[in-house]
Amino acid sequence: MKKTSMLLISWFALSLCVFGGDLTFKDPTGDDKGPGTYVYPTDAVYTQGSFDLTELQVSYEGDKVDFSVELNAKLDDPWGMGTGFAVQMVFIFIDTDGKAGSGHTEGLPGTNILFADDSAWDKVVILSPQKESRVISEARVKCPDWIDDIVVPNRTKGKGKKITGSVKLAELGGGDPATWGFQVVVQSNEGFPDKTDLLTRKVNEFEGQHRFGGGDDSDCDPHVMDILAGSAKGDAGEAQAQYDMLQYDCAGNKKATLHMVHAK
Repeated sequence: MKKTSMLLISWFALSLCVFGGDLTFKDPTGDDKGPGTYVYPTDAVYTQGSFDLTELQVSYEGDKVDFSVELNAKLDDPWGMGTGFAVQMVFIFIDTDGKAGSGHTEGLPGTNILFADDSAWDKVVILSPQKESRVISEARVKCPDWIDDIVVPNRTKGKGKKITGSVKLAELGGGDPATWGFQVVVQSNEGFPDKTDLLTRKVNEFEGQHRFGGGDDSDCDPHVMDILAGSAKGDAGEAQAQYDMLQYDCAGNKKATLHMVHAK
């Protein structure tokens, strides 16, 4: 009986290790400047800190994975989206197999980013204030070849400073999230996007009412305000690591190239 009990305890501990857990990635505050030069649009709805990523938490148990993205400002819904937030759009890129050359090295339309070969993404979870049907329909038109790798929660909501959404583990290909690589791209929800952009807002040379500034009008700059960088512990030095990762060169046709972060 004692041996049986020990076996049951060991099995239970192993199942917790494999089928449940929490992963937390931190990001320093005040680095919501893309490659270090970006500024917010001038309209009052874009409050300071609205695109400043501070934390990604991934919680998983059984067949469900919960995502929580925390920002450095209280969320608001000035456009009446009905989800508790409106101006943000978050992409969570995931490398599920850890294999160099496997997956996608190009970012979603409108982000103007690449991923390193050893950080190619296999799935991306989109947290948007737009309805799931709108996001999926836009993806089918603007990146049809990737539609099977784009995952949108049935319900995404914002409360306090956190945007959350849940998906089935099977939608992400299964496996153990603790072994995956993650990258968070903070963008802005654009209800009237460019014909080639996936509901994203552009970064121009000069800021405007609904345009970020500090970039390049030739549309070669990364349209990204904040990402995870370094060891994703939230250390101050990770801000510079982000700026370095998002560097681009329009004349040299060099796009910003991102790397994944890992829990272990």
